[in-house]
Amino acid sequence: MSRGRGDGDQTKRFVTWIVVLSILCGCFYLYSRNSGTSALEYGSKSLRKLGSSYLGGDDDGDETTNKSGEEVQGDIILKSIPVCDDRHSELIPCLDRNLIYQTRLKLDLSLMEHYERHCPVPERRFNCLIPPPPGYKVPIKWPKSRDEVWKVNIPHTHLASEKSDQNWMVVKGDKISFPGGGTHFHYGADKYIASIANMLNFSNNNLNNEGRLRTVLDVGCGVASFGGYLLSSDIIAMSLAPNDVHQNQIQFALERGIPAYLGVLGTKRLPYPSRSFELAHCSRCRIDWLQRDGILLLELDRLLRPGRLLCILIS
Repeated sequence: MSRGRGDGDQTKRFVTWIVVLSILCGCFYLYSRNSGTSALEYGSKSLRKLGSSYLGGDDDGDETTNKSGEEVQGDIILKSIPVCDDRHSELIPCLDRNLIYQTRLKLDLSLMEHYERHCPVPERRFNCLIPPPPGYKVPIKWPKSRDEVWKVNIPHTHLASEKSDQNWMVVKGDKISFPGGGTHFHYGADKYIASIANMLNFSNNNLNNEGRLRTVLDVGCGVASFGGYLLSSDIIAMSLAPNDVHQNQIQFALERGIPAYLGVLGTKRLPYPSRSFELAHCSRCRIDWLQRDGILLLELDRLLRPGRLLCILIS
């Protein structure tokens, strides 16, 4: 008789747990419905909203929009960002040469100060999404992109004619190819790199020097073929060039998949920590290294690691 009562108690406890769990699940369901949109739905709606605003399509109609263009979803206000005019497809923040002339900034041209960033007042700044150029294609993937890119993605071919004697780049149909040429790369960037390694007496003419040299700063990089060809030697180069008469050279570097930065050795420090690089390279970059008591050399000294490391300057 006692055994039967024990089995009955276990059955009652089991049924009680089922009822409690059912009530908890029901409360959770009701709470989730009343609390608004789930995180997944919210994320998907936000992505759809961004896509529709960029492509100029219609909204889903799930949200309300006030007069200022702000979308209201429950207690959250989303502000859509408009797309810039097609004329600004190559807008670079704080590097507007026309702004410098209009505001009549007193800049020292001999110190390359006009190539540095100068931001406009807040009311003249752009707050929009940069549109791609017409006909933009998905970029060619690395490592093939080192040697060729889509011309429509960077529709600037004047460098090909201007630097035709140096073989920087060649226009071939709907693509732009990069033979590995440069200012001093008469036989290609790969042979130029090997000649530097040979000059330094590195084994196998490899600039990597058996893993001892890994980071390089390429000043005045052009289209960054030097940095692109260093990657096969397990060396990462940061290519640096200003927005000068060759204003699109950094665009070519980035389209090729080569690390690059739009900047200049002028009146400000470069945005890299001290001792970041093991070699600094300059191939006819036309920099007056001795100006202002050698301050530019001091900047390179700050960036280079001490002791066994090296700086090559070819001007």
